[in-house]
Amino acid sequence: MVCCGSALPVRPPAYQSAIYRISLNGVLIIDKPAGLTSHDVVNRVRRIANQKSVGHLGTLDPLATGVLPLVLGSFTRLAQFYNASEKVYEGQIRFGFATDTYDAEGEPTGPANQVSVSLDELRSLAIHFRGVIEQIPPTYSAKKIHGVPAYKLARKHKEVQLKPVQVEIKDFEITACEGDYATFRAHVASGTYMRSVAHDLGQRLGFGAHLASLRRTAVAEFSLADALSLERLTSVVELQPLDELFVHPRKLLPGMPSVTASEASVALIRNGRPVNLPELSRARQVKVFAGQKELIAIATRVAGTLFHPKIVLAVDAARSIAH
Repeated sequence: MVCCGSALPVRPPAYQSAIYRISLNGVLIIDKPAGLTSHDVVNRVRRIANQKSVGHLGTLDPLATGVLPLVLGSFTRLAQFYNASEKVYEGQIRFGFATDTYDAEGEPTGPANQVSVSLDELRSLAIHFRGVIEQIPPTYSAKKIHGVPAYKLARKHKEVQLKPVQVEIKDFEITACEGDYATFRAHVASGTYMRSVAHDLGQRLGFGAHLASLRRTAVAEFSLADALSLERLTSVVELQPLDELFVHPRKLLPGMPSVTASEASVALIRNGRPVNLPELSRARQVKVFAGQKELIAIATRVAGTLFHPKIVLAVDAARSIAH
């Protein structure tokens, strides 16, 4: 994160343009605003940072806000290691009627009902949503039916029948209840729809419900403490090199051990060649660094102490210019 309390040196325009003509490699955390798709955010960051290769690690619905990790340059290849990332959410559920999208952006599926529910009742019901459960994804979702996303069929008013899938909700707690709104906090495994949780909770109560708001506070090892708003990114990128805003590479994939390779091993790895890493003989996969900050590869153990690079990450040439 950028320190807001200290003055930042202004870089000459020629310096900035020289850097931004070069592809940067790293992970940048954005605090996504409501109303934008994840792809909208990716496109904005491409323009702000003058970078072509930008992707995201886990879609957020337009209604939702919060942690959206972006990968730039060759670090887009790290996305495969985040497919099963756990998420943490905070949000509100509104009771009284369900919607066709299961959230506040959809159309009501019936008339509004009188709501009478207590915090204790909601907390008792929340217990049934914890653990490994079966969940039907929302009709308006990216789940595919014969290769076509369900939301595309729903928009054409075609029949959408999605099968229940197993998801894991590690924690789901109702923290407050006032009128027809309840506030919650949830920690879920990948593939869980909080819209479906809100909808199903309303079904159990008998008077309908939908997700009124959702904020993602964490994805994998990334949290709001790491995040920049798009407005903040726009202003800061004028004053300092973009790569200074990236998550430190040593913090990525914390469950995977790391090793700093020798110059000879680095040269082999950059060419996709296997190397011996005797200090990590028991690890299945490792992060390989050249020096303290440059992540150059994810390597997989072949046999004994021999590791073969699963992915090789390009040299961050901009860092050599910036420093």
